[in-house]
Amino acid sequence: MKSAVENLTPTRVKLDVEVSFEELKPSITEAYKTIATQVQVPGFRKGKVPNKLIDQRVGRGYVLETAINSGLNGWYQDAVVENKLIPLSRPEVEITEVPDPTATDGVVKFHVELDIRPEIELPSYEGIEVEVAAVEASEEDNVKALDELRARFGTLVAVDRPAVDGDFLTINIAAKIDDVEVDAASDLSYQIGAGNMLDGLDEAATGLSAGEEAIFNTKLAGGEHAGEEAQVTLKVTSVKERELPEANDDFAQLASEFDTIDELKEDLAQQAAESKTVEQGVEARDKVLEKLVELVEVPVPDSVVADQLEQHFKAENAHGPEEHDTEEHRAEVKENTEKAFRNEIILDAIAEKEEIGVSQAELIDYIVSSASQYGMDPNQFAQMLDSSGQVNMIVGEVRRRKALAVVLGKATVTDSEGAVVDLTDFVSVASEEEDIAGEDEVIEASAVSDPGEVRI
Repeated sequence: MKSAVENLTPTRVKLDVEVSFEELKPSITEAYKTIATQVQVPGFRKGKVPNKLIDQRVGRGYVLETAINSGLNGWYQDAVVENKLIPLSRPEVEITEVPDPTATDGVVKFHVELDIRPEIELPSYEGIEVEVAAVEASEEDNVKALDELRARFGTLVAVDRPAVDGDFLTINIAAKIDDVEVDAASDLSYQIGAGNMLDGLDEAATGLSAGEEAIFNTKLAGGEHAGEEAQVTLKVTSVKERELPEANDDFAQLASEFDTIDELKEDLAQQAAESKTVEQGVEARDKVLEKLVELVEVPVPDSVVADQLEQHFKAENAHGPEEHDTEEHRAEVKENTEKAFRNEIILDAIAEKEEIGVSQAELIDYIVSSASQYGMDPNQFAQMLDSSGQVNMIVGEVRRRKALAVVLGKATVTDSEGAVVDLTDFVSVASEEEDIAGEDEVIEASAVSDPGEVRI
């Protein structure tokens, strides 16, 4: 098989492929076998019809067409691998030459147009300079951390007063559109300030005591009337506040491994300080990535943007009216898609240069962490990723994170007060090549993404 690539744009190519008759023969043999199971000839069992009779019944041309159709995708993918292309769009194929049905030689020629992953030239990313906000854990942060821990062990106590921010309510709600009730629910639990139910609910509930009602207008968030304006009647049936346990040695022993409240406070203060360092690390990481994108020109294929727009609004419109499909929203999705694509291309190139791999342990850690965010069992989450073919995508994501950590580790980070920020712990990446016992423990992202299939 011969193949050649013609660059149409920095992200689109024309792939010309030529398949000899010798390479076509296996597909012709398979085509005869397939057709033999489909035709009925008196005196012959299915699958046992001779090739000459098949030629008489369906024509040699149909046999060749079947052979080419079955072999086309394999030839295309071989050509993709041979030319080291990474497809980003479905291929557009055109067959330009096929053998004469009456001949015993000839070639199959076809060309394919497709968008590919662009090649970029990486600049030096040693010593990128970024500035982050100066942060320091304050006494207020320490008190907040202790109060949050106390809240986890708090109890809810009914109070006879108007509700305030943070109170826990039991409520009944009923929604009407044009004086027709479209939804209702009773004995719902809600914390004022949570903001996870209906817009305007916090404002309507604040100031109500048990047994009191309020009416407010809002857009419904779910159901068949999602997005529609409705009048909601809210009734509060109980108001409770969280009563926090006293911060003493007994509480320290209940809530932690420490014996005294002073030891617990010291540990919480250390955690608060580490949290501030993480904040600086995240800010520095984001700014380093922005600097990288500024240094490299990455062309974005139109098909990547078009596919993302289609997927995004198809998913959104499936959950509600199409009013979200606005010109402004499309521009936002387009901008985010282009940004994400450029980030991915640059970090993949850095990962290649730095020879970064992903270990099984790292993949498992990522899956466990992601599963907890979705409230799923890690094993179920892993099975879902495997069944949907997303494991390779996850490997790529972990690899890019490690690549960005490498760049951040080479960066010069200072805070807004001029002090150098030590992010060693934040960016530390173990050497998989030294730590991993066998090659089977390293998972590599596929060099070629799914190029799609081509058919006549």
